[in-house]
Amino acid sequence: MQEDSKMADEDKILTGILTKERLKPLLPFLENNEITDIDWHGNSLWVNTIHNESVRIPDNEHSVTSEYIDGFVSNIANSQSKYFNKQNYKLEAESEELCLRITCLHESVARTGTSVFIRKTTKKLRFTYDNLIKNGYCSVDTLNLLINAVKAKLNIVICGEPEAGKTEFGKFLSMYIPDNQHTVTIEDTLEWHYKDLKPEASHTALQVNEAFTYTDALKECMRMNPKRILLSEVRSIEVKNLIELWNTGSKGITTLHTDDVRKIPDRMLNMMPTRLDAERLCNNIYENLDVGILIRRKKVGNVIKRYIDQMACFMRVDGENVCTMILEDGKLLDKKLPEDIRNVLYKAGIREPFRLDKQ
Repeated sequence: MQEDSKMADEDKILTGILTKERLKPLLPFLENNEITDIDWHGNSLWVNTIHNESVRIPDNEHSVTSEYIDGFVSNIANSQSKYFNKQNYKLEAESEELCLRITCLHESVARTGTSVFIRKTTKKLRFTYDNLIKNGYCSVDTLNLLINAVKAKLNIVICGEPEAGKTEFGKFLSMYIPDNQHTVTIEDTLEWHYKDLKPEASHTALQVNEAFTYTDALKECMRMNPKRILLSEVRSIEVKNLIELWNTGSKGITTLHTDDVRKIPDRMLNMMPTRLDAERLCNNIYENLDVGILIRRKKVGNVIKRYIDQMACFMRVDGENVCTMILEDGKLLDKKLPEDIRNVLYKAGIREPFRLDKQ
């Protein structure tokens, strides 16, 4: 009976274009829970693991070939009625059932040969409170402060380089949003899985595409009365709509590419549609962006370690835009938070920002 149930689950999962037979050479890596990414570099197979290792799979330990990859990509292109050639050199797809995000690059631009990058997302949390502390991701004080910031409805921007794990840490923090606060997730690829992680929560998931942009999604949010907005990444002119939503009182978490928390406001201003918008909304960024954190990666031996390197608070004080560093090089600089931030935490019932209410 258990075996029948297992087979039924497999049949349900492996549907559509990504059937079990078509995925056969990749299955050992897709089914390995310690592997997060599977990359074919045109002539070699590499995987990334939850231990932040990048490992080449020896040719004699897998059956992935260039011929297999060509067929794999053709099947995806045909299923989407898209071309994959010199003029259409990039192909993207996703499987919600398998929690996969797939990017394919044509050999005309990937000169080592047609390349495929498969990101495995998960409907489970990779981070827990205990393993973040155990693995040196951040200190207890830092983690408690960030959790309390979420509880107090502070706006948080998580920045870092690609593959730093910004969204994954955002997912962890979002678990501390009360279920009765209507939360809207906005993504191009479904990675947050908020409803799966919090089935009792009030939640609307918006997925953007070529016809429904991030700007469109944020405009729709204005009609949805969200208490929290979880934006997978702010990339371009939609930043204007995000800041305007912050002005209405909607709070949330978003990610952004930059290498220093102090650069977050300028990065946002540089993405504005016009210079006039940048000048008009500059002060609003400091009024509404509360906390910025930077996640950094560094190589320790053969392992890539991720950790929170910086944290800053942003505010507007006496007509001046102020950025106060709280954390630098992974170390708290001072436990005395800016008065504006302490007041928000206090009003939310948080008297001790660096400790968690055991309730």
